Amino acid sequence: MSVTDSPAARLQALFEGHRLTPTQRRIAHSMVRRAADVPFLSSVELAELAGVSQPSVTRFAVALGFDGYPALRRHLREVAPAEPAGGPESYNEYQQAVEAEIENLRHLAQALADPRPVRRAGRLLAASRPLPVLGLRAAASQAYGFAYFAAKVHSDVRLLNEGGTMIEDRIDGAVRAGASALLCFALPRHPREVVDTLAYARGAGLRVVTVADSAFAPVAKHSDLLLPAAVGTGLAFDTACAPMLLGRVLLEAMCDDLPDAQARLEEFDAAAAARGLFVD
Repeated sequence: MSVTDSPAARLQALFEGHRLTPTQRRIAHSMVRRAADVPFLSSVELAELAGVSQPSVTRFAVALGFDGYPALRRHLREVAPAEPAGGPESYNEYQQAVEAEIENLRHLAQALADPRPVRRAGRLLAASRPLPVLGLRAAASQAYGFAYFAAKVHSDVRLLNEGGTMIEDRIDGAVRAGASALLCFALPRHPREVVDTLAYARGAGLRVVTVADSAFAPVAKHSDLLLPAAVGTGLAFDTACAPMLLGRVLLEAMCDDLPDAQARLEEFDAAAAARGLFVD
C-alpha cells in the first residue's frame, strides 16, 4: 500500500476543505494517528482518545457533513479499512518514539552512502595529537563515549565535557601540545558556551569536526566539517541513537588512519585478561 493510499491519508483527505475548530482539529489529529482503529471506536472511546467530550465528537461528525457519529463511523469502515495489526497508526507513544529513531537511522545510512566526509573526518582526528573531544550538557555522554573508546587506539584523547572558564585554557593547552583538530558533539538544546568554544578553538588554529543534529545547527558556522545525525523528539527528552552511531562510525574511520590501532587493541585485550578486568 502506498503512503498516499494509506488509511491515515484517506482520513486526512476526508478532513480537508472543512473549517474545523481547535477541538475538532484535535479529534481529527487523534483519528489520523490511530487510523487503523478509529472505524471501530465508539464516540465515547474516540472522545477519550482525543481528550474531549462525547458531544464534541458528535458535533465533529456533523461538521463533516454526516448525520451523526454512527454515520461517520460507517463511512470510515468503507474508506479507511484497518491495516494489519502492528501498523504505524496502531503504535503507542513509546513504539512511535522507537519507530522515529529507526527512521533517523535510515536517514543516516543514506547519508553514509557517500563515505568521503566521514573518511576525511577520520583522517583529521587520527592526525591530531592530542585530540580534544567536546560535548556539553545533552551531548556530554556522546563525547564521553567517543573519548572512552578512542583512548584505546589514540595516544592522547582529552575529554572536554564540563564547561566553565577553564575550557579555553584546556584548548590552549591542547594546541600547545600539538593538537590540530577538535571533535565536537552538539545536540539540542545548543548551549551558547559550545558555540563560543568552537569559535575560540578555530581562532586558536584547530580544525573543527562536529556531529550535530542538523546541518543548520547553530554550530555549523564554526565547524570545518559538520556531520548531521538527527535526534528523536517524540519523548519528553530527546533521543540520540543516530548521533551515537555516527560517533562509532567516526571511530572506525579514525582507526583506519591509525596504523597501530589493531596492535593497541590487542595489547589492551591482553592486559584486561591478565587483570581479570571483565567477567566474560
